[in-house]
Amino acid sequence: MKLNPKLFEAEVERVPIRNGYGEGLMELGEKDKRVVVLTADLAESTRVLEFSKKWPERFIECGVAEQNMMGVAAGLAAAGKIPWVSSYAVFSPGRSWDQARVAVAYSNLPVKIAGAHAGVSVGPDGATHQALEDIAIMRVLPQMTVVVPCDSIETKKATLAGTVWAGPFYLRLAREKTPVVTTTETPFEIGKAEVFQEYGNDVAIVACGPLVYQSLIAAKELKDEGVEVIVINNHTIKPMDKKTIIEAAQKCGAVVTVEEHQVMGGMGSAVAEVLAQNFPVPMEFVGMPDSFGESGQPEELLEKYGMSVTKIKEAVRKVVTRK
Repeated sequence: MKLNPKLFEAEVERVPIRNGYGEGLMELGEKDKRVVVLTADLAESTRVLEFSKKWPERFIECGVAEQNMMGVAAGLAAAGKIPWVSSYAVFSPGRSWDQARVAVAYSNLPVKIAGAHAGVSVGPDGATHQALEDIAIMRVLPQMTVVVPCDSIETKKATLAGTVWAGPFYLRLAREKTPVVTTTETPFEIGKAEVFQEYGNDVAIVACGPLVYQSLIAAKELKDEGVEVIVINNHTIKPMDKKTIIEAAQKCGAVVTVEEHQVMGGMGSAVAEVLAQNFPVPMEFVGMPDSFGESGQPEELLEKYGMSVTKIKEAVRKVVTRK
């Protein structure tokens, strides 16, 4: 597995995950004239501003009207276009979930939805802008694919792959600068989880999004303490890579899931569903503990709400005792 060779250095490169989305759209704009981008007064924040400047005829500024924007996107998709809907995740899909359900998913239209500023790492924007429920509400929709990339490079790959993926597609994006975990050579395939680190078979950490980095750091520190883990980048929440998840559970006998989302209904719940049906093992869940967030610095919030490296290590140690 090809990871960033400077991953464990103190000055590892950090880039906003959403930058990869904007870069992917610029590449798509050159390749496919069917690609249309819509936003709700958030062109710069969602990194679609450059697309709007280069292809204004394929860019629609919908204003602060996210529900209408989702309907417009559904109409464009029905007419043969490939629309990317771009907003904060609390607004799209949060505010426009009914339209995503009926106009997009029910009709199985190729509308692509980018939900930015997800998780508590939005920081000072506070609870109203920290999307912590979006994986749950999107993965429950029939025919909806859900992908949560771990860094900007993987986000670009997911944007390109999601555009040609059949049917509706949800891409979850963080706001803050995130350590670059992968390289351009790191494999990425929708529906295929990747084993990013394999120190031993004590515990399998299954992570998604920005917390893949914290999981890798935790695994390295745990190794020095004598606890050897596997770290899996489970970027595709739906369709879940059941084979990789089950094999990891069989090998390790214990699983810890890590995500910047509510514990209930998120990626961890999806993993638990797979294992409950196929190979039940002791599990611990690292994520938001049934709470709203608050204003603060990203690292402070991750620590307070139990999603830091320290908390991941605690969850691993706890689940080891239950094997």
